Amino acid sequence: MTRADGYLLDNQQSEAAESFDAFATLFDPTTFRHLEGFGVGPGWRCWEVGAGGTSVVAWLAKKVGPTGKVVATDIDTSRLAPAARPPVEVRVHDVGAEEPPAEGFDLVHARLVLVHVPDRERALRSMIKALRPGGRLLIEDADPALQPLLCPDEHGPEEQLANRLRHGFRELLADRGADLSYGRKIPRLLREAGLRRVEADAYFPVTSPACAALESATVRQIRGDLVTAGLATDAEIDRHLANVASGSMDLATAPMISAWGRKG
Repeated sequence: MTRADGYLLDNQQSEAAESFDAFATLFDPTTFRHLEGFGVGPGWRCWEVGAGGTSVVAWLAKKVGPTGKVVATDIDTSRLAPAARPPVEVRVHDVGAEEPPAEGFDLVHARLVLVHVPDRERALRSMIKALRPGGRLLIEDADPALQPLLCPDEHGPEEQLANRLRHGFRELLADRGADLSYGRKIPRLLREAGLRRVEADAYFPVTSPACAALESATVRQIRGDLVTAGLATDAEIDRHLANVASGSMDLATAPMISAWGRKG
């Protein structure tokens, strides 16, 4: 996701790799559990939307094997280069502005993507269009408004500062068109789009080393934006990063809501 397109987090920044690693640690087990439940296997044709990193792409490639296909797309594919070998095809693609890269997919998956896409409705229509009849759609996205705090147990000044900076981050996201309550809407949107057997669940890590790594990378990535917008000072950011590094706080993420359904 690039600043030129109005997105806050840039895949080109050095912190992006740390964020992708943290996302994989936190959320891959949930994603893989759902994909396993769909029966993803040899010969499947899959579209990984807004792939960013390679963990899900590599997992899918292993599952579908040489007879399958994994199309991995993003508006910035710089982090996908290591995965660009059969059965994986990497393409630069904007899901909110372009037609799908192909049709007849058995699976379309997007994780932590649509909340940031300005034209979410078009993106969702595109993903559903790309499915074959009976194909599966899995959308996983955050709902920061459902749980807005970095430190749910706000018991001291360190946690208060952490939550104030998280509020600033949410302001920056909203200013760029992010829908901070999108996650909860996905099941309804899938039903309204005509998908069948719609189900959903949520995952909410409360504390882990990966939560701390993600927070550190994110704050360093948006540091300039927070200061420019008057949402934090450099001194406050330095203090917060030191608090995170100390391991003395319980840091959470927004709930990630996973919703899935089948095309009729």
